[in-house]
Parts: sequence; C-alpha cells; structure tokens
Amino acid sequence: MLNAAQDNILTVNNDLVINATESEIVIALLEDRQLVEIHKEKRNQRFSVGDIYLGKVKKIMPGLNAAFVDVGYEKDAFLHYQDLGPQFSTLHKYVQTAMDNPKNCKPLQYINLMPEINKKGKITEQIASGQRVLVQISKEPISTKGPRLTSEISMAGRNLVLLPFSDKVSISQKIKGKEERERLRQLILAIKPKNFGIIVRTEAKNRRVAVLDAEIKSLVEKWENAISVLGSGVMPPKLIAGEMDATSAILRDTLSNSFNSVITNDPAIYHEAKNFVSSIAPDKEKIVKLDTDKISLFDRYFNIEKQIKLLFGKTVTFKNGAYLIMEHTEALFVIDVNSGNRANNADQETNALEVNLAAADEIARQLRLRDIGGIIVVDFIDMHLNQNKKALHDKMKEAMASDRTKHNILPLSKFGLMQITRQRVRPEMNMNTQEVCPTCGGTGEIGSTILLADEIEEDLKTIVSEGSHKKVTLKVNPIIEAYLTKGLFSKRFKWQLKYKVRIKIQSDSEYGLIKFDFLDQEGNVIEFEN
Repeated sequence: MLNAAQDNILTVNNDLVINATESEIVIALLEDRQLVEIHKEKRNQRFSVGDIYLGKVKKIMPGLNAAFVDVGYEKDAFLHYQDLGPQFSTLHKYVQTAMDNPKNCKPLQYINLMPEINKKGKITEQIASGQRVLVQISKEPISTKGPRLTSEISMAGRNLVLLPFSDKVSISQKIKGKEERERLRQLILAIKPKNFGIIVRTEAKNRRVAVLDAEIKSLVEKWENAISVLGSGVMPPKLIAGEMDATSAILRDTLSNSFNSVITNDPAIYHEAKNFVSSIAPDKEKIVKLDTDKISLFDRYFNIEKQIKLLFGKTVTFKNGAYLIMEHTEALFVIDVNSGNRANNADQETNALEVNLAAADEIARQLRLRDIGGIIVVDFIDMHLNQNKKALHDKMKEAMASDRTKHNILPLSKFGLMQITRQRVRPEMNMNTQEVCPTCGGTGEIGSTILLADEIEEDLKTIVSEGSHKKVTLKVNPIIEAYLTKGLFSKRFKWQLKYKVRIKIQSDSEYGLIKFDFLDQEGNVIEFEN
C-alpha cells in the first residue's frame, strides 16, 4: 500500500491484522497504529473483481450501446461497447478457435493481431444475442445492479499487470524518477513476449530483471491455463480464471518489507503471509504471527474494535472538538466539516485553515476506510484567501497520495465545496456501530412510565395469590428504586402492608426504565403468567 515514489511514506509503521471466522475474513490495515483500511470477505463470496468468465450474451441494448451478459449472477452483467477493448475482434476469433478447434489454437505470441475496432462503433457491429464472449469482472455487483464487465482482459501480479492482445508498455505515474522509468521501460520491452502488453506497477521500482521476468512468465502461464479450459467443451456461464481471494490480493498489493507485524488467527493465511514475506524480505519473516486465542484479534490488538466504533458513525470527531458529518445519498457522498466547540484565539481565517487541513487528513482516511466510491462533495469551512484555498487543495492531494484507488480531486469552488471522484469497484464498506436499545428493543417506543407502578403491583398481587412467597426482591432501574422508596409512606411500605409480604428493592443500572423482575429468596427470577 506504500507508494515507493514517496520516501517519506516509507517511514510509516504498518501493521496488518487478519481476523478469520467460519463465515468471513476481516482484514485491518493500520498506519502508525491508526486504522486506515478494513476489508471484509465472505468465505463463500463469488464474483470478485478480476475473475474471468465465459459468458453468453442475453440481450443487446442499442440505445445504451451495450449488452447484458449471463455470467451466472442473478442479474445479468453489463458490458458497454467502450469496454470491449480495441482488440476485441482478435480476442473473439481467438476464443472461438480455442473452443471449436483447440488443436489449431496457437500460443498468443505466434498469431497476428487483427485491426482495432472502431472507437465510435456500435455494439451490434461486434456481438449478437446468444454469442459466447470472454469477459472479466471490473466491478462487483452493487445494490440491485449486476457485475460490470470488460473484455479488455488483464492479469495482475505484484509488480506487473499482463495485458493479452496488446503490445503497449505503461509505467506507473507514481514512479517519478526519469532514469528508473526508462530503465523499466527498456527492460520490459526486452523480456516481454509478443502480443502481451505490460503495466509496470509502483512496487516494481528498483526490481531486478530476474524478478520481473519470472513474474511475466508466471502471468503468461496463468493466461494459457485459462485458454486451455476453453478447449474442454465448457458451456457458458463458466468461471475460466479466478482472481485470488481478497485476502491474498491484499497481501500481494500491500505487504512490503516496511511492515512491523502481520497477525492472523488462521493457520492457512499465516503460512501464506509468511511465505510471501520471506520472498520479499527474508530477514523479516518473524513479523508474521499466528494467534489462535478464542478472543477476537480486533479486541486484543491496537484497539481496532474501539476504532471501528468511533470511525464508522455518522459523526466523526478528529481534532480539538472538530468533527465531520458524513451522509450517503443516492447520487453522491456528502461530508460536512465543522469546527465544533474548539476554542482558539486566532482569527477566523487562520482557525478555518487549521481545521480544514486537519479535516483533509481525516477525510482521506475515511474514504479509504469505508471504501467510498463515486462522487464525494466536501463542504469545508469557508475561507477567503486564495493561498489558503490552494494550501487546502494541495493538502488534500497529499493526504490521498497513498490511496491505491484511482481518484481525482478538484480545487475548491467559489462556494467552498471540494469535489472528489473515487473509483468504485465494490460495495461501500459499512460497519454497524449502533446497538439495540435494551429498553425499547430497537422500536423507538416504550410503555408509559406512569403505568409502571400499577404493572409492578399487578405482578406482586399474582405472586402473593400463589401463597408460596413471604419475602421477595424487586429488581429495577435505580431511578425507579428511588421513586418506590421515596418518603416515609413509600410505595414499597404501602405494598408491604397491603399484601403482607416483605419486599426488598434492588437497583441495577443495566435495567431499562420500564424493566423489572421479582426474585425469590434464592435470587432466581419468579416466572408466572400475567
């Protein structure tokens, strides 16, 4: 997750905690003990970004210039013309050959690419209803929508991304050094096979040729294995090549030799992480730890559970009483910055700048933590000086520099609003931080307190009528206890005289206002029919 291009980020202390249960795996990434990312993966979850499917075109939508494709999801997946890729004609012909005449299907580096398709063409010119197509999940199903697809296939490794049916070499913009960029470009051009493009990821900076060459061969082998599946008479919809699970993908994309610790309670994940760390930094293999204690790792390490409770609410405090209000609407995500009750002797402009700069850090953290995508609008505290507005824009870009997700940040508008777009490829992370009210049971309504004394007396009358209890304990909320024992002729005193039973009142702060129980002399709750 670290940007190799930014040396100052390498000084950040990173920790990864992976808490696995029977139903899901939850992964927490921390920077300087601060929670910055959290990922949930269901054990039986399907349709991960990067999975490659043989799909069947179900419906052509000329008005949308798109098609709906069956890849096995309850809702047909969406494939737009712009996502077919420039070499769709070659891909389609190659797939048909692999399926119909597998013996005649040559390795990709030995074929001639066909002309690129028209960038402004029509979907009906390339595919038809019922056609079999090779597609890749580019966005997971979100809300009521099916997966989003692309036919521009890619296969990601730790340092490189392989692009079949392409010859282009692209270098990550986060690799800043001109000499290093040119070194990587020339190196990749020399070792990559024909008809395979390469995207060089940030992690490839300063990597040796042997490491990159081995990774290219591994990715090409993965592609060839996927194509070989097509020759075994498969019928759509069919998973051809699965992306590694979310846990493995995060290990691949985030782990580096700058981590302090990797802690998990799952033996399989432990061995995978240990092997991964030993391959990139053999001297740091000991940072991977297995903790199989029955207590959740999030309760035991870095106060993760507490951080989740504090960070996933509608209101998030961040510095000296300042706070964010976070609202998710149908069209966009809105964040309002408030200075709160902070006291400062500085003038309004200086105070606004200080709060806004601190808010930028927390907003960047929240976007990563909740994996918020789409359009985000931030209402910062109003500032008047242009240099302060520019400083805030620069700060926001700096704060989001370590965000791996593609994003764009616009300067402040004349209304003091900042617009951010962040790529959405999976549903937003949503952690429930609210608990059910013990008094109302989550309904928001409770019985009338004015009738409580009557209800208690009715139950007392029932107990006395059974004739088996001469001494009882009434357990109630402390406020109710004070009410029942107030004065010389209290409610308790009157009940004792009326029903000829000794009543002890015991308060319990965990009891809601209208909750009460009668206990026998052994301390057991007395059960009876009202």
